[in-house]
Amino acid sequence: QVQLVESGGGLVQAGASLRLSCAASGGAFSSYAVGWFRQAPGKEREFVVGISWTGGSTVSADSVKGRFTISRDNAKNTVYLQMNSLKVEDTAVYFCAAHRFGTAQTMAVMQGITSWGQGTWVTVSS
Repeated sequence: QVQLVESGGGLVQAGASLRLSCAASGGAFSSYAVGWFRQAPGKEREFVVGISWTGGSTVSADSVKGRFTISRDNAKNTVYLQMNSLKVEDTAVYFCAAHRFGTAQTMAVMQGITSWGQGTWVTVSS
Protein backbone atom coordinates (compact mmCIF):
# COMPACT_ATOMS: atom_id res chain seq x y z
CA GLN A 1 0.00 0.00 0.00
CA VAL A 2 1.09 3.51 -0.67
CA GLN A 3 1.69 6.10 1.99
CA LEU A 4 0.29 9.56 1.26
CA VAL A 5 1.38 12.99 2.46
CA GLU A 6 -0.56 16.17 1.68
CA SER A 7 0.93 19.64 1.51
CA GLY A 8 0.13 23.11 0.26
CA GLY A 9 -2.66 24.13 2.60
CA GLY A 10 -2.84 27.53 4.22
CA LEU A 11 -4.85 30.66 4.89
CA VAL A 12 -6.11 32.62 1.89
CA GLN A 13 -8.76 35.18 1.12
CA ALA A 14 -11.92 34.39 -0.77
CA GLY A 15 -11.32 34.41 -4.50
CA ALA A 16 -7.71 33.28 -4.21
CA SER A 17 -6.13 30.07 -5.48
CA LEU A 18 -4.18 27.27 -3.83
CA ARG A 19 -2.58 24.11 -5.11
CA LEU A 20 -2.48 21.08 -2.86
CA SER A 21 -0.10 18.19 -3.42
CA CYS A 22 -0.47 14.55 -2.46
CA ALA A 23 2.88 12.78 -2.53
CA ALA A 24 2.94 8.98 -2.51
CA SER A 25 5.59 6.50 -1.51
CA GLY A 26 5.91 2.79 -0.92
CA GLY A 27 3.88 1.43 -3.81
CA ALA A 28 3.16 1.38 -7.51
CA PHE A 29 1.56 4.79 -7.50
CA SER A 30 0.64 4.74 -11.17
CA SER A 31 -1.79 1.88 -10.47
CA TYR A 32 -3.77 3.81 -7.87
CA ALA A 33 -6.86 5.97 -8.28
CA VAL A 34 -6.58 9.01 -6.07
CA GLY A 35 -9.23 11.21 -4.58
CA TRP A 36 -9.38 14.40 -2.58
CA PHE A 37 -11.81 14.66 0.31
CA ARG A 38 -12.47 17.36 2.87
CA GLN A 39 -13.91 17.63 6.33
CA ALA A 40 -15.08 20.89 7.81
CA PRO A 41 -15.44 21.33 11.58
CA GLY A 42 -18.52 19.53 12.83
CA LYS A 43 -19.27 17.99 9.45
CA GLU A 44 -18.75 14.61 7.84
CA ARG A 45 -15.92 13.95 5.42
CA GLU A 46 -17.03 14.54 1.85
CA PHE A 47 -15.74 13.72 -1.60
CA VAL A 48 -14.24 16.59 -3.59
CA VAL A 49 -12.63 15.23 -6.73
CA GLY A 50 -11.11 11.98 -7.97
CA ILE A 51 -8.92 10.71 -10.77
CA SER A 52 -8.69 7.18 -12.12
CA TRP A 53 -5.50 5.14 -11.98
CA THR A 54 -5.06 5.65 -15.70
CA GLY A 55 -5.56 9.39 -15.36
CA GLY A 56 -8.12 9.16 -18.12
CA SER A 57 -11.17 10.16 -16.13
CA THR A 58 -12.03 12.52 -13.32
CA VAL A 59 -15.13 13.15 -11.24
CA SER A 60 -15.88 16.28 -9.24
CA ALA A 61 -18.44 17.16 -6.62
CA ASP A 62 -21.00 19.67 -7.83
CA SER A 63 -19.83 22.18 -5.24
CA VAL A 64 -16.38 22.48 -6.83
CA LYS A 65 -17.07 21.92 -10.53
CA GLY A 66 -15.46 24.60 -12.65
CA ARG A 67 -13.24 25.72 -9.76
CA PHE A 68 -11.17 22.69 -8.68
CA THR A 69 -9.06 20.51 -10.95
CA ILE A 70 -7.24 17.28 -10.16
CA SER A 71 -4.19 16.08 -12.06
CA ARG A 72 -1.44 13.53 -11.58
CA ASP A 73 2.24 13.29 -12.39
CA ASN A 74 3.18 9.64 -12.08
CA ALA A 75 6.84 10.42 -12.67
CA LYS A 76 6.77 12.44 -9.44
CA ASN A 77 4.35 10.10 -7.61
CA THR A 78 2.18 13.12 -6.95
CA VAL A 79 -1.43 14.16 -7.43
CA TYR A 80 -2.38 17.81 -7.40
CA LEU A 81 -5.55 19.67 -6.51
CA GLN A 82 -5.71 23.09 -8.10
CA MET A 83 -8.29 25.18 -6.29
CA ASN A 84 -9.40 28.45 -7.86
CA SER A 85 -12.01 31.01 -6.83
CA LEU A 86 -11.94 29.76 -3.27
CA LYS A 87 -14.96 30.40 -1.09
CA VAL A 88 -15.32 30.62 2.66
CA GLU A 89 -17.29 27.37 2.55
CA ASP A 90 -14.26 25.58 1.12
CA THR A 91 -12.61 25.86 4.54
CA ALA A 92 -11.78 22.34 5.74
CA VAL A 93 -9.08 19.78 6.29
CA TYR A 94 -8.27 18.27 2.91
CA PHE A 95 -7.27 14.62 2.66
CA CYS A 96 -6.07 12.54 -0.23
CA ALA A 97 -6.82 8.84 -0.50
CA ALA A 98 -5.86 5.99 -2.81
CA HIS A 99 -7.46 2.84 -4.21
CA ARG A 100 -5.44 0.45 -6.36
CA PHE A 101 -6.89 0.04 -9.85
CA GLY A 102 -9.82 2.19 -8.79
CA THR A 103 -11.82 4.62 -10.84
CA ALA A 104 -12.83 8.19 -10.27
CA GLN A 105 -16.36 6.92 -9.71
CA THR A 106 -15.36 4.50 -6.94
CA MET A 107 -13.49 7.34 -5.29
CA ALA A 108 -16.66 9.41 -5.34
CA VAL A 109 -18.40 6.82 -3.13
CA MET A 110 -15.31 6.11 -1.00
CA GLN A 111 -15.20 2.51 -2.23
CA GLY A 112 -12.07 0.41 -1.92
CA ILE A 113 -9.87 3.06 -0.33
CA THR A 114 -6.82 1.54 1.33
CA SER A 115 -4.68 4.58 2.11
CA TRP A 116 -5.36 8.02 3.57
CA GLY A 117 -3.09 10.96 4.14
CA GLN A 118 -2.97 12.92 7.38
CA GLY A 119 -4.67 16.00 5.92
CA THR A 120 -3.80 19.62 5.33
CA TRP A 121 -5.79 22.63 6.48
CA VAL A 122 -7.27 25.10 4.04
CA THR A 123 -8.80 28.21 5.56
CA VAL A 124 -10.56 30.75 3.37
CA SER A 125 -11.33 34.12 4.92
CA SER A 126 -13.93 36.61 3.73
